[in-house]
Amino acid sequence: MLSAQFQSRASHIGVGPISRFALLAGALVLTGPLTACSKFDFKDVTNSITAQSAPSPQRAPANDLRKSTEDWGARYEKNPKDKIASINYARGLRSLTQYAQAVAVLQTTLLANPTDLELMAAYGKALADAGRLPEAAEVLSRSHTPERPNWSVLSAQGSIADRMGEHTTAQNYYLSALKIMPEEPSILSNLGLSYALSKDLKNAEAALQRAVANPRSDMRMRQNLALVLALEGKFKEAEAIGSRDLSNVDAAANVNAIRKTMTQTNSWRDMAKLDADQTAQQH
Repeated sequence: MLSAQFQSRASHIGVGPISRFALLAGALVLTGPLTACSKFDFKDVTNSITAQSAPSPQRAPANDLRKSTEDWGARYEKNPKDKIASINYARGLRSLTQYAQAVAVLQTTLLANPTDLELMAAYGKALADAGRLPEAAEVLSRSHTPERPNWSVLSAQGSIADRMGEHTTAQNYYLSALKIMPEEPSILSNLGLSYALSKDLKNAEAALQRAVANPRSDMRMRQNLALVLALEGKFKEAEAIGSRDLSNVDAAANVNAIRKTMTQTNSWRDMAKLDADQTAQQH
């Protein structure tokens, strides 16, 4: 079992910046919770890739977040056409996992400002949070232009493509975003998870190592790297990375849960064979 402390942290995630270690482990190693008799399946991890691809600020205390959201909400109610109030109010609602309300807020303001690309981008990301992926993809495609591409929109488009199972397309979006914002850790983190979805753990680790090396990396990125390291069988390294944010006991418990699962299924052997075959083909 994953540690109670980490389960508590994982239970609060939506599409925001909190670490996905527990949910990613369940999706990358097996289809359900970390138990002994599940089958390997990558597909469910797509919901763990954040649609909010701009770098995540330090999370405010819950009371401060609610107060800030209420303040922006009051300003929005006075003037629903206020772009700044709408974007900030919706951002607060998304942080509170009130995704449908965030969509409604931005939709109202966008109707009054139909050509505003910043509003359109925020609306597309809110749609993605709400699980309305085809709509989100369509809106985001109109929220920037080839002449003036927006790196955070490109990364959001990548996250949507990953969640729709289009991993090669997603990786192309992330790589395009990195051309605009080199070494941006949030993009690298999403790229690493996308490679993991493609069962390419070597490139997944490389991208996540680059993300974690950035001074602006956060707990989510470090725990994602710990997950990939554990899936590669690099258990000591995974524990070392995990313990930067968790206690040594909790970091070890998370890694041991993955280790135990891999020894009780054929998943790890299948992946190891796949990696070996791909390496042989490259040479």
